[in-house]
Amino acid sequence: MGRLARSFALFSASLKVLRAHKGLAWFPVLAGIAGLLVAGVFLTPAFFTVHLEAEHFRPTAGTYVLLGAFYLVSAFVTIFFNAALISQADVALRGDGGMPGVGAGLAAAGRRWPALLGWSGVSATVSVVLRTIEERLGFLGSIISGLIGMAWRFTTYLVLPVVVLEGVGVKAGVKRSVELFRRAWGENVAGTAGLGLVGFLLTFAGYVVLLGAGFLLGGTATLFVAVGLAIVWTLLVAVFTTTLSGIYQTALYRYAAEGVVPGEFASVDFSEAFRQR
Repeated sequence: MGRLARSFALFSASLKVLRAHKGLAWFPVLAGIAGLLVAGVFLTPAFFTVHLEAEHFRPTAGTYVLLGAFYLVSAFVTIFFNAALISQADVALRGDGGMPGVGAGLAAAGRRWPALLGWSGVSATVSVVLRTIEERLGFLGSIISGLIGMAWRFTTYLVLPVVVLEGVGVKAGVKRSVELFRRAWGENVAGTAGLGLVGFLLTFAGYVVLLGAGFLLGGTATLFVAVGLAIVWTLLVAVFTTTLSGIYQTALYRYAAEGVVPGEFASVDFSEAFRQR
């Protein structure tokens, strides 16, 4: 099976799980709503802590504190709901008659909140460091940041499933994720890249159709409606691909950790997707 065919097979298998358990899509929706609330809570007061001098904004100490808190809490919200999604995707993939539920997912993530908060702090710190390297070193910094970021994403890709499903802390979760990465090197990138490509194509197609129709029909009001619908379409695609990514990540964990191929992924050649190093 070629890489493109395998990417499509992984997408199709993840989609099959989502079609059987549509409620899994609620987790990205709730994450988005919670993210907006967090932005309102932290960014609104942060705006009023900025001093305006000669048409220039000068951040104060309070501004940096609020922005730092916003960055950490935003990371926690994203990770928390991803953890909830993974917990219920695992229920769906085990095929033992269990039914995924939003409440059960939130409860599962809630039981792991200290580890999730710790992982949020680590992730946020790494992101800030990489961004600082990129800004300070220019083009060279972009290359260094990109390479380090890629290595970081590969080796920590299974941290969340490990933390949620094995009940370990951040340090043990990172160690376990690296262990799984070393044990079975594979084209997990094919799955994530494939899902990313699907998201891009869906978004692009939606923009072409909606904005194209807006321009063809003419009128400022029509164009504004088309832009609004395009934004809504982008959000829907984001929910769709985020849910599929959580399902795929969970399936990947089960194979890497337990050697089990979930039934929905039986058509995917995981022995090729994970070649022993």
